[in-house]
Amino acid sequence: MKTVDSYDFSGKRALIRVDFNVPLSDTLEITDNSRITAALPTITKILNDGGSVVLMSHLGRPKSGPENKFSLIHLVPHLEKLTKAYVEFSNDCIGEQAIAKSKNLERGSIHLLENLRFHGEETAGDLDFAKKLSEHGDIYVNDAFGTAHRAHASTAIVAQYFDDKCFGYLMAKEVANAKKLMSNPERPFTSIVGGAKVSDKILIIENLLNIADHIIIGGGMAYTFSVAQGGSIGNSLFEADRVEKCAEILAKAAEKGVQIHLPSDTLCADAFSNEANQQVCESGTIPDGWMGLDIGEKAIGAFSDVLMKSKTILWNGPMGVFEMTSYEKGTKAVAEAVAQATRNGAFSLIGGGDSSAAVKKFGFTDDVSYVSTGGGALLEFFEGKELPGIVAVEG
Repeated sequence: MKTVDSYDFSGKRALIRVDFNVPLSDTLEITDNSRITAALPTITKILNDGGSVVLMSHLGRPKSGPENKFSLIHLVPHLEKLTKAYVEFSNDCIGEQAIAKSKNLERGSIHLLENLRFHGEETAGDLDFAKKLSEHGDIYVNDAFGTAHRAHASTAIVAQYFDDKCFGYLMAKEVANAKKLMSNPERPFTSIVGGAKVSDKILIIENLLNIADHIIIGGGMAYTFSVAQGGSIGNSLFEADRVEKCAEILAKAAEKGVQIHLPSDTLCADAFSNEANQQVCESGTIPDGWMGLDIGEKAIGAFSDVLMKSKTILWNGPMGVFEMTSYEKGTKAVAEAVAQATRNGAFSLIGGGDSSAAVKKFGFTDDVSYVSTGGGALLEFFEGKELPGIVAVEG
């Protein structure tokens, strides 16, 4: 991959697509700045070369036109603090004043553009919109892995207007870690797949059947597999239209010699509440009126044993409703096992989204090999799909 190391940015304007889609509090304060800090090495390299930086990003999902709560202006003080540089801000991303500001940027300066998604042309991948964006820079840098699976104007289309284009350090690191896991993993390779819906993860599971030795399945999706095995799941979440597909996956795994590990027991509750009555049920024996909200102690032990013997681990999706303290134990225990396996020499990749949130919540961020910033992008990568944001730069 061609990265920012391929260029001397002295006297050049770098137009960088970053992923600054950070969570904001009710008072519009950043509550998690990890996506901003992840882009700092790329920004710093360009500024140290004597170049200038124009940053473009989206924030949230504005419905139509500008909305204050989705304005990137709220990020300026924090960005100045992290970069120790003055940050110019434009309240539009394609206006004449914004483009003029970029063209007159001095070396070592940063210009942050307003939310790209205030324009519907961004998500539509509009050519004219992309061409206007291209006027902000001399070199295009894509450092937004979290949006690499979108063929949006700023992530894919804009690249065609640049002779000089490359990836930032974050993007390069994300792809290198993902390829390491997919192309030549040290074995045994275990994938942990959790979350609410089988439908969200079918393609990744099917692709992993060709790569993994073990697949651990937890979260709400485990109950659809339980039904496929003839089990009773009470009021637990499941997808009736995916039962047959789950049965097919189990059969394919058996053919290929891939071991699928389903929870042997479940922590159940009589309501979706932290304070609900609870009981532990053997899998497939959940009574009516009860729902599974976490894996049980036997499942924790079994899953941990598999993970401790693994040399490569991919984790995407929690084991239960870990946001509630009553049902966090399974996800926390899996995080502990992944961390311990990593300390013992395994390579572990945490696949964005809820898995990243869980690792951070339980304090294991520094105990795993790599925490991805891209949820949907990483999923599509492991599904075997080409990502538009990568293809556009690699040409």
